[in-house]
Amino acid sequence: MTTTRRVQPAKRVTMRDVAKLAQVSQSTVSRVLSHTPQVIPIGDETRQRVLNAVTELGYYPNLHAGSLRGQKTRMIALLIADISNPFYHPMVRAAQDVAHAHRYDVMVTNSDHVRENELLFCESLIRRPVDGIILVPYHLTNEHIDQLIMQTGASITVLGQHITHKAVDVVCVDDGKGTYDAISWLIRERGHRRIGFIGVTQRFPPGARRYAAYIRAMQDAGLSLPTDDYLEGDWSVESGQWAMRAFLQSPTPPTAIFACNDLMAIGAILAAQELGYRVPEDVAVVGFDNIPAASWLRPRLTTVEQSAAAIGQTLAQALFERVEGKVTGQRRHEIPCALIQRESA
Repeated sequence: MTTTRRVQPAKRVTMRDVAKLAQVSQSTVSRVLSHTPQVIPIGDETRQRVLNAVTELGYYPNLHAGSLRGQKTRMIALLIADISNPFYHPMVRAAQDVAHAHRYDVMVTNSDHVRENELLFCESLIRRPVDGIILVPYHLTNEHIDQLIMQTGASITVLGQHITHKAVDVVCVDDGKGTYDAISWLIRERGHRRIGFIGVTQRFPPGARRYAAYIRAMQDAGLSLPTDDYLEGDWSVESGQWAMRAFLQSPTPPTAIFACNDLMAIGAILAAQELGYRVPEDVAVVGFDNIPAASWLRPRLTTVEQSAAAIGQTLAQALFERVEGKVTGQRRHEIPCALIQRESA
């Protein structure tokens, strides 16, 4: 039997450490770092010693102390995966609207799906306090969230059914069911037998869930799964273009493509058209998200809708219920998704 050892956070540098190195009292350190006028002036030499000690030790003032004494910061933080992806725009806007109704500001950070950026976001919240945190994590685990709660005392809500921490609200979309239903519709209603899949790395929970649902739908329909019917993108239009070109250069290309998000689906349509293929007559395309551009494209994109605005609103409303002490423990909020049938399939 193996045991999991809890990772302990590094020892925090305190004001006491700074005072000891600078050979002054803690109150002197506090006065040097304060931006308020001083009744008793501090000498330049003393001030410099304190500032040198702060730099040498890498000290960050414990701004959480004030909030722990009951002083609200009136700020929440929001971590999203890709600020350039239009899916996140209505989500952020909805969360901001809820925050403003509570007279709160919102600090938004973009991770670019990079693990180090998600961890850096957590570190910044240890230095800069907020009352609540909304996360769209691709790499953070329950243990990371546990440490974040311990070190900041902030309330947290999360988008992602892979998070099961017992002290946060989780908002999720059953994207597995949405994918399964879309693939089954292509088979049952549109007669497709060979369907290509443009996914993303399965290290990302949505990528793994949607690909598993695709496999299940194909198997339930008794269809084969050629190894070259799966290509991996990176959520971008460019990766969708690359994948579609690769599919269409195959000796037996798929007659339909399902892409893990709308940006890759849009790229797939653009690439097919550039190569002289008709959509959907020669190759059908289905996306996931229903971003605004899905209805601007020609042909308009058939896609699985997950309401980003409803997600953002639910995340923020649940967060403020926690900030205001109205709820404890974990709650799960499921946002429905649905196939939006348009002309691309």
